[in-house]
Amino acid sequence: MAVYHFSEDGGIERFEPRLAPAHPDIATPVVWAIDEWHSPMYLFPRDCPRILAWPLPATTEADRERWFGASEARMLAHIEWGWLERMRATTLYRYSLDAGPFEDLHDAGMRVSREAVTPLEVAPVGDLLGALRAAAVELRVLERLTPLRGAWDSTLHVSGIRLRNAISWDEVSA
Repeated sequence: MAVYHFSEDGGIERFEPRLAPAHPDIATPVVWAIDEWHSPMYLFPRDCPRILAWPLPATTEADRERWFGASEARMLAHIEWGWLERMRATTLYRYSLDAGPFEDLHDAGMRVSREAVTPLEVAPVGDLLGALRAAAVELRVLERLTPLRGAWDSTLHVSGIRLRNAISWDEVSA
C-alpha cells in the first residue's frame, strides 16, 4: 500500500523529517503523508486556504441536506475566488511513498514517519480541477470562507487547511 505527499516541487529525492509548527501536539520531526481516500485534500496550491467536508456514518440527513444539497459528491471542497486562477496555473506533483514507516494519526487520513523516506514514484497531477472532479470532489468557489465557520458544528467531518491565508479568517470570532 502506498501513501502520498503532494508538492509544487517535482525534484524531491528524499523526504527528511521536520518539525511541524502547525501541529504542536507532534513534538518530534516527521515526514507527512496522506492516504488515497483523503488525498484530494491536497490537490491545491500549498498555501491555498480551503475547507473540505464529507459525511460520516453519524451524519444527519439535515446536515447532509444543509451542506451538500442535491450534490452527489463524496466530498465538498471550498476555496476563495482569489485562488481559482492559481489552482488552474499550479503544477503539483504526487509522490508515492511506501506506507511501511508511516503511523496512522487516525485523523483524516494523515500519517507520519519519524524517519527519512525515499519516494517510490513522482508524477505531475495535471489539471487540479479535473483531478478533483475525477475524485468525486465538488469544488465550490466563494468570496470568503468565513461563512463556513458553522460547518464544524455539524455532524460532517470538516477539515480546514491554511485558513490563516483566508480573507478575514482571523477577524471573525469563532
